Amino acid sequence: MTAIDKLKEVSAFLESKGIEDAAKEAEMLIIETLHIDKSKLYVGSLEITEEASKQIDALTSRRAQGEPIQYIIGHVDFYGLRISVGRGVLIPRPETELLVEETIKELKKRFTVHGSQVTVLDLCTGSGCIAIALAKHFPDADVYGIDKSDTAIQYAIRNASENNIKNIHFIRGDLFEPVKQIKFTCIISNPPYIRKGDIRDLQREIKDYEPIEALDGGEDGLDFYRRILKDAPKYLKKEGIVLLEIGYDQADDVRKIASEAGFKDISFRKDYAGIKRIFVGKQN
Repeated sequence: MTAIDKLKEVSAFLESKGIEDAAKEAEMLIIETLHIDKSKLYVGSLEITEEASKQIDALTSRRAQGEPIQYIIGHVDFYGLRISVGRGVLIPRPETELLVEETIKELKKRFTVHGSQVTVLDLCTGSGCIAIALAKHFPDADVYGIDKSDTAIQYAIRNASENNIKNIHFIRGDLFEPVKQIKFTCIISNPPYIRKGDIRDLQREIKDYEPIEALDGGEDGLDFYRRILKDAPKYLKKEGIVLLEIGYDQADDVRKIASEAGFKDISFRKDYAGIKRIFVGKQN
């Protein structure tokens, strides 16, 4: 069988199982199994062995049962980085790249204007994708990533190593607890923000496979915003900033929480769908 014939077979099967982007995912499974680049897949004469065909079938079966494609192939692209993922760690989303972009913009202002050593704290770091992207962009910055999940921290450490990032420290712990003696130029987070009652209605790929603790933001989805914004001022340098990814309908609530925590300069950045997605709070 040729690779292109296998691609058609797998694509048709996944489509029959309700996989939305069946053709693309079939392509990913075959490329990953054969360890080839995309261009070689479409060479009509490329033959695959029976063993390779069986390996592809096994991966296809996992995907048909709902396991996320990112867990199956073991990695995801994020802001120009290859981030390893697996069970027990949240899969980085494309919209979270906006949080990185906005943080880079804010930090560039502070590098240029203040010229001081920049320290960055990424809370609920998960795979470490945000912290690693920022550490790569600012090699002179000192970046910390905190998560209470041992599995997540192990993935984060691995991802930093695989991307050859040195200026980063991943520590297991609950929010600010491991870094009580440090003040930061910037605190960022993509925390759990799904309402507890809404988790059961999520796609099966999310609710059945991704870690619930990385999704569950409490009854109203705001638990982590309350905790982070309440304590953040104690850990910020003068004129420090906080950037948070938020849910599609949480801007007003997060603004209120931030105001009550003493933040005066509050703004939001919209995502590509026009939704207020990134909270920015500045320390006066």
